[in-house]
Amino acid sequence: MKQLNCIAIDDEPLALDIVEDYIKKVDFLTLEKRCYRATEAIDIIEKGNIDLIFLDIQMPGITGVQFVKSIKNIPPVIFTTAYSDYAVEGFELDAIDYLVKPFTFERFLKAVSKAYSLHKTKNNRQLEYDNKKEWVFVKSEYKNIKINFKDILYIEGLSDYIKIHLTSGEKILSLQSLKAFYVKLPSNDFLRIHRSFIISLDKIKSIQKNRVFIGKKELSVGESYKETFFKEIKKYGVM
Repeated sequence: MKQLNCIAIDDEPLALDIVEDYIKKVDFLTLEKRCYRATEAIDIIEKGNIDLIFLDIQMPGITGVQFVKSIKNIPPVIFTTAYSDYAVEGFELDAIDYLVKPFTFERFLKAVSKAYSLHKTKNNRQLEYDNKKEWVFVKSEYKNIKINFKDILYIEGLSDYIKIHLTSGEKILSLQSLKAFYVKLPSNDFLRIHRSFIISLDKIKSIQKNRVFIGKKELSVGESYKETFFKEIKKYGVM
């Protein structure tokens, strides 16, 4: 289950204690930080790994509403407040929900379930977009080179580098990890078969036991990748 990384912002310690306790009861939530002032959260938000913010509205210095308006590309927000007067303004800011204190765990769960559902929908749309892309740019030496996915035979991991083997025989070396490059590839067309190899499924010539033949190259399927590999190729009638 995908975790939503959260921060909770409230100037009342007891209110933060309640939110933290509720978060611990939900399997898909992880509390990254408690903040007593909105400005404390700026650095962690800018790092880009926060999926959800629980935000009080009435706080000293800057209100929750002012804070949302001041942050570009702010993650989804669930407002938590003792005042119902701000509900309309909160929803105008595209808040996921508006929890009026004291709120029950059941009400909290309803709000975060909505956040989780929206997060999954967004991720699925991104995955669909990635699978429709036909190319990617990679940095090699001092150039950004456009590579069409259909031209890739396989990708080889070499410590901190990857070597992209193309159908033309060209090999492109790029400073990045195999893992980082893997997420840029269309998931329907490429498969990691070894800690050092990602292959284009379309370019497989033959399979013999735990060996895959692509172009003139023979690649071994790693022990920890066998189950996933053979499960995937069974979709194409391979027994």
